[in-house]
This record gives sequence, structure tokens and C-alpha cells, in this order.
Amino acid sequence: MKLLYAQTSPYVRKVLVLAHETGQADAIELVPVAAVPTERNPETIPHNPLGKVPTLITAEGAALFDSRVICEYLDARSPGPRLFPEGEARWDALARQALADGLLDAALLTRYERAMRPEALRWEAWEAGQRAKIAGALDRIEATLPAFRDRLDIGTVATACALGYLDFRFPDLGWRDNRPVAAAWYAAFGQRPSMQRTAPPQG
Repeated sequence: MKLLYAQTSPYVRKVLVLAHETGQADAIELVPVAAVPTERNPETIPHNPLGKVPTLITAEGAALFDSRVICEYLDARSPGPRLFPEGEARWDALARQALADGLLDAALLTRYERAMRPEALRWEAWEAGQRAKIAGALDRIEATLPAFRDRLDIGTVATACALGYLDFRFPDLGWRDNRPVAAAWYAAFGQRPSMQRTAPPQG
């Protein structure tokens, strides 16, 4: 398998964490590609017309995207414990993944607004709306973590990758303020080998 990836993408990190947790990381060849929101990557377009990462090329030559599809594919082919549970637990895990991915969507849009849009064209109210989504997602994570903090599933993996991205790109956000449950949980979960091996580059 080949994974078209960017090292700083939190969605890529989610895929890689799951690959490590399911013992499949060594079966994936990492193919670095540039990822920018203003232009599709020509290396990726033949496999994914959106030109986005992550995109997985399976051993059979099929192209899979986005991170949610790739994660479920890898989980389905894993012989070990599943990170996509069955029954009612599945819907809970998927909902938590959706919350974490929504937090990431808002965080990425906020970063693009600040890092890429010319200052004269920035829309403060729009950015404030994205930051409100981030805060709301963090508050929901804090409130619901006691019910799932001991689990290892796609919901906790996605949540950890989202919080890690905030540390990486928004170190001054202070997301831990008044969220002691989430802060303590992430401090522990972040020590997992899968998280350590997939941490974005610093500096």
C-alpha cells in the first residue's frame, strides 16, 4: 500500500496512528506530497481528483480517500482488535470521530484565514465563527470524556489527533484552560507509541 501524505496534516496523522495501533504501519509506503488549499497537487490528482491528502493506494491499485474511509479500510483488514466497534458502540465512536474532525475543519480554516489570506481580505466575523466551533467541540469533549476515556477506538484516536493539532498550530489557544479532564486524558494518550511516532515536526 502507498499513502500520499503530508507530515503536518492531522488527518494523515489519524490514519498513521490507526495503522500503528493495528500493526500495519510497516505495510504502508509513505509518499510525501505538497498540500496547499489553493491548488490541487498534480501528483495526487490521478488518484484523487480533489488533490488532497491523505489518499491511500491499495495493493490492488484502488485509491481510497478521505481519512475516514482509509481508517475504516485499514481497520477492516486488521487481524487484531478493531478500532471501529460494532453495535451501539460503533455509532458512539463515529460520532466522536465526526466531532473531532469538525474541530479540525474549523481549526484548519482558521489557520488558512490567518496564514494565507491577505490581511485586507480577512473576515473577522467568519474567523470568530470558526473559533466558536473549536471552543464548542472542546467543551463537548471535556463533558463527555469520562464515558470513553479508557477506550481505544476511532473516536479517541481522532480526538487525540485533533488536540495534538491545536498544540501544533495554535499553541497560544490555551485549550486546556478549564478543561482538566481533556488535558489529563491527552497527556496520557499522547504517550502512546503510535502518537509519539506520528508527531508533527517541531520548529
